[in-house]
Amino acid sequence: MDLSDRTVLVVGGTSGIGRELARRFAAAGSTVAVGGRNREALAELADEGFGTFRVDVTDSASVASARDAALARYPGLDTVVTMSGVMLLEDLRDPAHFEAAATTIDTNLLGTIRVVDAFTPHLIRRGAGTFVTVTSGIAFLPFPPMPSYAASKAAVHAYSEALRAQLDGTGVGVVELVPPAVARAGEEKAVAHALPLDDFSTEVMDLLAQDPTPREILVKGVLTHRWAERDGTYDDLVAQRSKALAMLPGRRG
Repeated sequence: MDLSDRTVLVVGGTSGIGRELARRFAAAGSTVAVGGRNREALAELADEGFGTFRVDVTDSASVASARDAALARYPGLDTVVTMSGVMLLEDLRDPAHFEAAATTIDTNLLGTIRVVDAFTPHLIRRGAGTFVTVTSGIAFLPFPPMPSYAASKAAVHAYSEALRAQLDGTGVGVVELVPPAVARAGEEKAVAHALPLDDFSTEVMDLLAQDPTPREILVKGVLTHRWAERDGTYDDLVAQRSKALAMLPGRRG
């Protein structure tokens, strides 16, 4: 991927990984716009020179409106990054968890599908372009306190594989970004085993620039998750991660 001459929309780029990747694409020479819900963050990004669009990925009308506005301003848009996501704790012994599960699936999985559907006709008409979907190491090695998050990201992985197969021959590629735990500056100690955002982003951009671009963007810090089943470490790692169930409110004490 030539990072110096892309026109990129990062949906869900108002904070964290998405915001940093938007800045990295821009620093590499690409034209970059950001979509999200947070008005204050969008205003800050606009002050930095980014195009900004308010979008709620759980609302099809909002996605369609943002798409129309983005394509009107950037008719040459060739790269769409779907970053939007939520991570919620759930105690599956309490049926009240269902609301969190529904929110997670609607945002992480259906939100991704809404964004992809909105821009697929445009990219196919161009005959060239890239979707960057975002999953997680948790898609491949579940974190039991966040069951629907793991399920949603595993589903986005499978959807990305199917999307890539269906778009084969159209000139539109699908790249799956698989982050591990990533911490912003100053938060490294608060998030166990987290990779600093700056280090993560540097490695991601290096991988995206490879020729050919890998189908999956796997930084070194996520390889343990991605290949746990292959390497025979899956059961032990899930058992180890299950100790975190003690963090659920109903399991404390």
